[in-house]
Amino acid sequence: MKVAVIGAGPAGLIAAATASEKGNEVTLFERNEKPGKKLYITGKGRCNVTNLCSPREFLENVVTNPKFLYGSLFSFAPEDTVELLKRFGTEVKVERGNRVFPLSDKASDITKALVRYCEKTGVKFVFSNVKALKKEDNDFIISTSSGFEKFDAVILACGGKSYPATGSNGDGYALAKELGHSIVKPVPALVPIILKEDVVNLGYKNDIVN
Repeated sequence: MKVAVIGAGPAGLIAAATASEKGNEVTLFERNEKPGKKLYITGKGRCNVTNLCSPREFLENVVTNPKFLYGSLFSFAPEDTVELLKRFGTEVKVERGNRVFPLSDKASDITKALVRYCEKTGVKFVFSNVKALKKEDNDFIISTSSGFEKFDAVILACGGKSYPATGSNGDGYALAKELGHSIVKPVPALVPIILKEDVVNLGYKNDIVN
């Protein structure tokens, strides 16, 4: 089967390598000049890649709808993530709270391991922006600046709208909409608190601030 993956962040890299490992012909499209651009800045450049605990412990700390993650966590547990990274040349360390970081403290080493995984399985990289995605009969047609190409299946791994400078600008929503999906309006998660007052007096440490 001919498979396209759109977005070369960690999800896209692993999806592409896994699909290729299972015998598919995989092309990975990335709009940036290199894979994993946002990954390079995670965890202040160190990348807290996972938490080394059991899937059930992990799920106990998911605030909303943990059932959504059942399938993925029990199919590919945190231990599997660590093993995958080690298999492709990135050693890790476990810090306070079972947080896992690359031994080098460099997020780039996580990206390098995932790229090596793709390279070993034969994934083709195309560094070009996907302008359009359409379905005609049983074919998915991807349009880039280089032209059109047909695929049997497409995996969207474009990320959200959290950091446009890294490529996460919301284009994935538009591509999904082109295929007929309904899009729930995205809302910010980690954001500053905006107050009407010009000055906030927090007072003494024992004061209660409403």
